[in-house]
Amino acid sequence: MRRRTQIVLAITFMVAALVSGASYIYITQILRQGINTTHDTATNVAAQIAYLATNAAPDLSSTRVDTTNPEAVRRGVAYYLGTDRDLNTVLDSVVGSYPTIYDAAVLDSDGKAILDTDPNLIGKKIADRPDFSQLQQAGFRRKLRMVYNPPTIYDVHLPLMLNGQPFGSIHVGVSTVFLRNELTPRLQRQLSLSGIAVLCSLVLAALLSNLALGPLEHINRSLDRMAESNGTELTGPAVGADEYGKVSLKIAHLGKQMRDAREIFSALKSNVDQIMASLQDGLMLFTRDSRVVLVSAAIEGFLGRSRSELLGRTVKEIFSAESALGGLMLDAFRLHHNVEAREIEASNGRRVHVSLDFIQEKGTQIGALLTMRDAESARRIEDEIELSRRISASGRVTRGVAHEVKNPINAIVLHLQLLRNKLQQVDPDTSRHVDIIDSEVHRLDRVVQILVDFTRPRDLRLEETDLRLVLDEVSLLATPDAEQHGVKLVHELPAEAVPVKIDVDFIKQAMLNVVLNGVQAMPNGGTLTLTAFREDDMVVTEIRDQGAGIPSEIQDKIFELYFTTKKTGSGIGLAQTYQIMQWHYGSVDFESGDGKGTTFRLRLPLAATRSGSLEEAAART
Repeated sequence: MRRRTQIVLAITFMVAALVSGASYIYITQILRQGINTTHDTATNVAAQIAYLATNAAPDLSSTRVDTTNPEAVRRGVAYYLGTDRDLNTVLDSVVGSYPTIYDAAVLDSDGKAILDTDPNLIGKKIADRPDFSQLQQAGFRRKLRMVYNPPTIYDVHLPLMLNGQPFGSIHVGVSTVFLRNELTPRLQRQLSLSGIAVLCSLVLAALLSNLALGPLEHINRSLDRMAESNGTELTGPAVGADEYGKVSLKIAHLGKQMRDAREIFSALKSNVDQIMASLQDGLMLFTRDSRVVLVSAAIEGFLGRSRSELLGRTVKEIFSAESALGGLMLDAFRLHHNVEAREIEASNGRRVHVSLDFIQEKGTQIGALLTMRDAESARRIEDEIELSRRISASGRVTRGVAHEVKNPINAIVLHLQLLRNKLQQVDPDTSRHVDIIDSEVHRLDRVVQILVDFTRPRDLRLEETDLRLVLDEVSLLATPDAEQHGVKLVHELPAEAVPVKIDVDFIKQAMLNVVLNGVQAMPNGGTLTLTAFREDDMVVTEIRDQGAGIPSEIQDKIFELYFTTKKTGSGIGLAQTYQIMQWHYGSVDFESGDGKGTTFRLRLPLAATRSGSLEEAAART
């Protein structure tokens, strides 16, 4: 499809869409206004008839009408209303005066017509008709269907009060045929205007395409001449000061810039530098003469030297043969041998994975790429994966064991209840032993249930909250144990809100497990400090005790399920904390030394929200 055709179609479609949207809104307003006006007219007519009917009927107690006889009252009212000239004049003129009103009637409480614009219906019961409010409250499409579908009479009615008492009602009928006749000319006029606007848009689009594409076609020819001349200076007629002249001048300058290879290389190098600065792996790119031309920012952490210091230097200037890493690199460059993922110690003592690949083109070496990765981080991730695998395996075993244990426990509880029923008359000492057995069996059942709950998959009820409030609740829950051990709880929390999106109950349990462990680690008392602070896009909670610390030989096991150093411990608490933090895409680690206490760090993702609302929530709490 030609560009000119595309522009014409695009402009036409845009104008058609705008016209259609405006027409839709206008037609909706026309339809709503017509229906509301008709309703107001019918309501006013009904109110006028009700007013005249109220004035036409005198107080029947002052007449000969037997007010205790409903039929006599009806006949009396019908007589007075039927003989009232003003009321009958209004009824006779309603249909002719208002184009959308079909009929009007005064009905008694039984629905029989006392007065009607159709004399044949007087004294007869009038059939119920749909209320006009249905038409008013309908949506746009339904209104159209209701107005333009088979004819329907809609009813507008008001209650009729005579002598302060309800007597009947005033009914005014509105015909959709009459309403349609009123609305159709206005709707047709609007649709015609919409069609004319679309046709005008076609003409306008054609004119605009000619104006827009004329200079572009000339520019296209200029570009063709530049390509054919293979980089010669752009020649042609004098360039004017109009838009075409400005664009042509820019094209000439662009051609000159494209021939400047040095500037292109500079821009490319700048882009590559930005990419290298964002890489987590350390990368160094060497030329064929072993000089560094590209360095990623991560290399600074591995070699302890800045990027600017490394750029342009040779391998021999960067690496020393006395270090393990330097000796490996110098030998590899001397022999032109690749190095595949070897773990080695860098000059700053860090363990790194080193790879060296020589780049060749058509059998000729054109450079080399050195890659360095943090081996400690990789090992730490592997350890976490292994720990998760162990917890998962322990969970599967636990579920099986719990299933097998709960069956005999249920049988013991059942038979214990039967035994209790048979031992109603035994001595109190025997009953006490039975009670102890019952209590211990139920305790065993609770322990098994805890194991089942630990291994069961959970649905998190995530909500955004201020982590400071959670820490306050954890401290409140831990206070009785802390006071019992003579431990003082200290908070070091930030003044601003710390928004996190968590399952509050689970995170509260995870932190409470660590806090209680810290309290129990100080049997002679001490201080337990709770600190929270932001770290990049994470929030870190530190729980620091002054206990004896965790021995180094068991530090790798404390997050394993069922591992405990306490005589009464279950070995579930810290494993549960580790699992809960993983559910929340967080982490938990610790630092500890003999006699130096232990510091646990629980990391959670920071919620992407404005802290102001959370600060207000915290203040209200």
